[in-house]
Amino acid sequence: MGRVTERRRVLRIRDGGVSTRPDTLVAEEPLEIRLSGKPLAITMRTPGDDFALAAGFLVSEGVVGRTEEVANIVYCAGATHDGGNTYNVVDVQLAPGVPVPDITLERNVYTTSSCGLCGKAGLDAVRTTARWPIADTPTVQVSPGLLSALPDRLRAAQRVFDRTGGLHAAGLFSPEGELLDLREDVGRHNAVDKLIGRAFQSGRLPLSRSILLVSGRASFELAQKAVMAGIPMLAAVSAPSSLAVDLAAETGLTLVGFLRGGSMNVYAGEQRLDPTVGRTWQPEGGLAR
Repeated sequence: MGRVTERRRVLRIRDGGVSTRPDTLVAEEPLEIRLSGKPLAITMRTPGDDFALAAGFLVSEGVVGRTEEVANIVYCAGATHDGGNTYNVVDVQLAPGVPVPDITLERNVYTTSSCGLCGKAGLDAVRTTARWPIADTPTVQVSPGLLSALPDRLRAAQRVFDRTGGLHAAGLFSPEGELLDLREDVGRHNAVDKLIGRAFQSGRLPLSRSILLVSGRASFELAQKAVMAGIPMLAAVSAPSSLAVDLAAETGLTLVGFLRGGSMNVYAGEQRLDPTVGRTWQPEGGLAR
């Protein structure tokens, strides 16, 4: 699309000196996702991987889980009054026989943080609708030392962040620490949807042998997306929310927060962290922050 970044004039003040210069900013535009022609959701995103974003969103909402359940994803022509294409509206056409959920303009879907559903009802919705229960997958074990090395690997691969400083990143890693895929976006939830959507499009779901690392915090919504994609381990460089911890405990997701340097907090699923590696391991209390 060529719209990942934009240039703007700025007034720069440094040590008392004043100058003007162009600055590179990350692009932010709305994306409307339609399902079989009906408006489903609007998200503010960085343009790029829009079809993957839409597919990943539908996986996160439990609408689809297999590639053959989607017939087509297209940009909607005539999205403007003059009939032009903004490339900001995509329509997902489900395959014949795939049920279309009851949706409204208010995005009345069951697990998103914006729909007003929370607490036990939200936890139950994810636990009962997940296609690939994490507790049933083979155990993935990694060492705390390997996990602590991942943020630097993620940061080194962020090409657009180096130019703008204004993007979140989400990365998929193998249990051996190999970076499998990385997406950047103004919204960390969009970056995760793009990762999951790309895996969906290539028939790689469930991601049962993957580690999801996100910049920033781990919200309920991000934990939900990991569970719905069958990802057994979610790590964040900042704090999780209380509901994210509850969801991780309910579903068997390993949830790690404050992953910085050699320290981390393990909030749930500590069985996937190898207790024989790393001197900071504390079996009863997790890893000290």
